[in-house]
Amino acid sequence: MIPLDRKILKQYLPLKREQQKLEKKINKLYDRLDDVPEVMGKVKASMREHPYIETHVSVQMAEPKETDTINRLIRINEARKQQVDKLLLEIEEFIEAIPDSNARQIFEMVFLDGKKQKEVAETVGYSRGRIPQIISKYLKD
Repeated sequence: MIPLDRKILKQYLPLKREQQKLEKKINKLYDRLDDVPEVMGKVKASMREHPYIETHVSVQMAEPKETDTINRLIRINEARKQQVDKLLLEIEEFIEAIPDSNARQIFEMVFLDGKKQKEVAETVGYSRGRIPQIISKYLKD
């Protein structure tokens, strides 16, 4: 079990929100990609009669500048989503690796569910002051 610090664990809920936002943003970008207007453009090709002689052919294509911009934004957002997914997985694996069931439940309630320590203490039957002690036991300084 790789110890995490409180700052990383507290990022869980904001990271979950960011993950959802990124998924929506990526889907919207793919929708935008489908709506890119088509334009006439010229491409290089080989002549049919003489395969090694270059010629220019007119073709209908998605507007290249807008397509490139959208594809770049998709790549940026997908890369960020991968980072967020990795961090979320590290946090979840850390909590799952806690051997004590009560401590694991405390971590889940505090960091994954966003409950206050007072609520957690009432749920698990500990005093309010005992919760931070249990949390500190598993965190690196």
